[in-house]
Parts: sequence; structure tokens; C-alpha cells
Amino acid sequence: MSQAILHLEHIMSRAIEHFEPCFEEAAVNDAVRRLTQTRFPDAETVEDWQQGVPLSYCQELVRYWREEYDWQRVPTLLNQYDNLITEIDGLKIHFLHIRSPHTQAQPLLITHGWPGSVLEFLNIIAPLTDPTQHGGNAIDAFHLVIPSLPGFGFSDQPASPGVGVKRIAAMWDQLMLRLGYERYIAQGGDWGSLVTHAVLLHPETHCLAGHVNLPIVLPDEHTMAGDDPAEHPTLAAAMHYQEHESGYSKQQSTRPQTLAYSLADSPAGQMAWIVEKYAAWTDCARDGTRHPENAIHRDVLLDIATHYWMTNTGGSSARLYWESFTEGDYRPVSLPMGLSLFPKELFVCSERLARTRYQQLVMFNNQHEAGGHFASLEQPEALISDIRAWRSTLQAQELI
Repeated sequence: MSQAILHLEHIMSRAIEHFEPCFEEAAVNDAVRRLTQTRFPDAETVEDWQQGVPLSYCQELVRYWREEYDWQRVPTLLNQYDNLITEIDGLKIHFLHIRSPHTQAQPLLITHGWPGSVLEFLNIIAPLTDPTQHGGNAIDAFHLVIPSLPGFGFSDQPASPGVGVKRIAAMWDQLMLRLGYERYIAQGGDWGSLVTHAVLLHPETHCLAGHVNLPIVLPDEHTMAGDDPAEHPTLAAAMHYQEHESGYSKQQSTRPQTLAYSLADSPAGQMAWIVEKYAAWTDCARDGTRHPENAIHRDVLLDIATHYWMTNTGGSSARLYWESFTEGDYRPVSLPMGLSLFPKELFVCSERLARTRYQQLVMFNNQHEAGGHFASLEQPEALISDIRAWRSTLQAQELI
């Protein structure tokens, strides 16, 4: 056996351990006890979600979570796949690694955001890894690597400052090399989009191209002038976010530790803090009324809340805002980029504006009829189609 092969095998096997997510019965019982003893506030003074999660809905979710929800759903769902742990830069990182049965599959790194986790990609794993069983062709196959961000889920919680998107990008590149993927492509939304951008901008990156469903582009003079109708959605979305949606971000980026005490002590509080975002950021309006369960099943919403509660990561996940909001990097991206925009996304942009930052914009799709910030949960088939189209374009142009 050659020295090169021996070295590669060493890299692939080094410090990678199998991991089985589980929730101890004592921890579940404690959560149920806390839910039983929840002290609720008085009701809101409006008849919608203007002031946050309505009291009646919060009480119903708490009752359902306590009495009917299967508390082992999250471990059961995750344990369908290979869960692995490896230490990178002093932190143990949890990740899913799903290899395709197709030998020519393309390695794809997928990164989640907040209030998300690796759970949000469960609906797209099988179609991406085994496309011939899900309406695609063997050429559409991917090997998937889906890590939990530091401070999220079963990854370590950083004990010292400095773990922002740039450092995470370098860690992710190390992870892909450790798995034997010397060339790969990357995808993400929310913080996953920022991490994907940072991976592409990482000076030693082994990533060949990126795809995101959240654009990170600053408006230019043409956009700000407001004379071009194609630019109006960009300004409207930015203004709406600043005026109505940014309070959580200000808190998490300035005083995450103060918030953490409530999130760590009250499962009802942790759940409400998360569920509000799925009401505000999904495409869930029906007949003039917004409700998160119009877009995402109740059990899935509680899977997300349960994952945060049982891993006690409400505070540590919030610190990513404190770490990264002051280090915005808006440099031009020279590597190939694909962009999918769903109509209820937090931030949108025109193709013209996108090209001011993305120097090789190989795919731009803003024609989706439905969907919001959580594309993989809300519109998995549309996102899968776009990822396949992006990869096909990269191949056609011999960029991968």
C-alpha cells in the first residue's frame, strides 16, 4: 500500500467516533415537570401575533408537549443516519455523514442556522444521496456532511470567545479534509449562508462552489435610489426586518448571557422563543391569518424546541450572534455561486444586485411560488430541484 493511501486513511479515521444521540429518562421527566409547573403571563392585548406568541397557543403547545409528544422523536430521527463526533480546534463537533450508494456522488457540505439544527435537513437527505429512488438520476447524487454548529445541538459549547463564522469556516474545511473530501461544494441558509460565504472566502479553502438560500449582499446606490421596481423588494424586506423582526437579534448579539438564564430554566420559554420565528419567518399565512403549523407540523416544531432544550443550547447558540455580528465580511465572492430566493425570505435581492458581489453567479432562481426562511422544511422538493440544477450547471461549465 502506498504512503499516499496510508496517509489518506489516517486522515479519514483520525479522531472520528460514532455517536448515538439519546435523551435520558431523568432529563425528560425533569422537562415534563417544568412544563407542568409553567407560570404563564397574562394574555396579549391583540388578536394576532403582533406582540409575540399568543397565550392560548403557547398553552396548547405546552399541554401537547407535556402529554402527547414523543420525547424520543429527536434521537430516533437522528439515529437513522451515521452520527459522528470529531474534535477540531479544541471543540468536539457533531455531524451527520451520509454517503451515497452512487460512486460518482459529489461531496456536499450543508450548514444550518438559528433557530435551526441538523434536523431541518432530514427531508432532503434521501433524495440528495439516493436520487434514483426519488425522481432524479445517478448524476444528481451527493455525499452529505451536515455538522452541528459549535454551541448548537450535540456539538461542544465554546468556553472562550472567538468562535465566529470565519473560524467555523476553517473548521468545516478541516472536517471535509478529515473525511477525505479534498474537493467539495457547500450549501446553507441563515447562519449556514454566512458560514458558506466564509468557506468560499477562506484563503485555504478546498471548496469549489457555494449555494445559499439567503443572500448576503449590501444594497448599492441603484437599489437605494428606489427608481427601479426590480429593486423594491430588497428595500421592503430590509425595512420590514429592521422595524419588526430584529429585536431577537439585538438581544442575542449584545446580551446573550442574560437571555440564557431564562432559556435554560424554562422549556416553555425556550419553546416560545423559537416557535415565534417559525410564525414570523415561514410562508404560513392562510386566509389572512399567520400560523406556523400552516407551514410546519406541530411535532416538527417541538422537535426543534426539544433539541435545544435537552442539549441546553439556548444561550450558547445565541452567542454566535455576539461573536459574528461585528465581523461582517462583504468582500466579493469569486468562486461560483448559486442563489435560490423564496418569496417570504427575510432578505431578498435582484439578480443585478446579486452580481455586484457574486462574480460567478451561475444560478439565480427567484421564481418560487411559496416558501420562506426555512426552505428545507417548507419547500424541500423545490430546494432539492435547485441544488440539482446548481450542481448540473457547475458540471456543464466544468467548474467542479
